[in-house]
Amino acid sequence: MVGRYLAIAFVFLALALGAARADDYPSRTIHIVVGPGPDIVTRVFADVLSKGLNQPVVVEQRPGAGGVIAAQTVSAAPPDGYVLLQATASYTINTVLQSGSLDIGRDFAPVALVSTIPFVLVVHPSVPAKTLAELIAYAKANPGKLNYASSGTGTPPHMAGELFKVRAGVDIVHVPYREANSGLAAVVGGAVQMMFSIASTAKSQIDGGTVRAIAVTSLRPSALVPDLPTVAQSGLPGFEVIGWNGFVAPKATPQPIIAKLNRAILDALATAEVREKLKSAGYEIAAANSPQQFADFIAADTAKWRDLATRLNLKAN
Repeated sequence: MVGRYLAIAFVFLALALGAARADDYPSRTIHIVVGPGPDIVTRVFADVLSKGLNQPVVVEQRPGAGGVIAAQTVSAAPPDGYVLLQATASYTINTVLQSGSLDIGRDFAPVALVSTIPFVLVVHPSVPAKTLAELIAYAKANPGKLNYASSGTGTPPHMAGELFKVRAGVDIVHVPYREANSGLAAVVGGAVQMMFSIASTAKSQIDGGTVRAIAVTSLRPSALVPDLPTVAQSGLPGFEVIGWNGFVAPKATPQPIIAKLNRAILDALATAEVREKLKSAGYEIAAANSPQQFADFIAADTAKWRDLATRLNLKAN
């Protein structure tokens, strides 16, 4: 009985300490660490956040190891809200493929999802397909002859291609490149025949006619590529692959601090300045969301990739 009362006392003490820390938070510079992917989303937020929180917000690049370096930097930081991680779709994939070294759901406290961006399935103009149904039929008639580019093994474009293979029942060959622009350039040049490319990156090539857009990978049509049908609408119901950006903190960060950060980020997201800059960079604005809703989003994304990786025995190189 004494042990039970002590446990309850510790819970209330932890809550009280968390509330006390949140009262004067923040009182110094906040650092947001960026690993894989561009830091443009974080930089868009930095100035507006610094004004809302009355403290400097500094963006720090920690590239390498598929995001492991950035993630370890943040997970090892004191859980006080002064070091955050720009989380992306790469982290849910890495949670699955690099089992044990990183778990975005286990090792971090979600704060807020801020933006998403779809991929577009594009093909070289020599491919005799203008719709998804025609592409699938062509791939089935020519097994192993279509190559698809990606920005590397275990990246979202690679996983999108593997998901497409499974859902469409086709045999296409993965050709990894060092980064996304090189993969898209290979499609433009005809070295490979197709790719799932970030919509904002592919748009100029689509408009210029150097690649043909087949479908967009979001569940709903995207304003980034108007009039383009979704993969889900075109014959593969439920197919969805999106890039996303959000912010997470070290796991033990007190909930009052998480709540304060969530409010500040959503307030920044509601400003015309942030929304215009995100849209100009090709991102779609996330709906207002709570830390728990972002946690659920991360869990669902991880589960999707875990199911695919298990089915195909995919692992990081």
